[in-house]
Amino acid sequence: MEQPPQRPGSQTVTTTRSSFAASFSPGAGGALAYDREFLRTAPGVLMLAEIVLGLLVWTLIAGTEYFLYPAFGWVMFVAVFYWVLTIFFLIIYMTMTYTRIPQVPWTTVGLCFNGSAFILYLIAAIVDASSVTNEQNSHNYNSWAASSFFAFMVTFCYAGNAYFSFISWRSQTLQ
Repeated sequence: MEQPPQRPGSQTVTTTRSSFAASFSPGAGGALAYDREFLRTAPGVLMLAEIVLGLLVWTLIAGTEYFLYPAFGWVMFVAVFYWVLTIFFLIIYMTMTYTRIPQVPWTTVGLCFNGSAFILYLIAAIVDASSVTNEQNSHNYNSWAASSFFAFMVTFCYAGNAYFSFISWRSQTLQ
């Protein structure tokens, strides 16, 4: 067969596919997996508890005049920030997205996330508890006292997940 003549000034374009792009492209295995068993593990149960209790912390504070007290602004920041990130990580673990992005050191990310959440939530819980004052508005007092209690509960959940993340990280680094 005879090749058609090329037009003057035309160029040949060669495309390549990297392994990084291939890991994100849909194909035969393009559907996201769903891991129901994750919620039956200790980290999964702790993560659900973190979401529920964290929601209680920031909604109890948000229902008051917290903006008059700067300390509660810090507690709100920590509570909402880690609540959103915990939901994000729950979705990643439930859909097993971490298996599709092997370039990310997930055990290290989990350890840093849970460790920082534990430390910042501990500080926020102490600030929350020390800022509770019995003023004339008993609604604020009750909400702030309850948020303080739940902040300490979330702190314990993040401490547990930090422990499990450390065990996972340590077993991976020893290999």
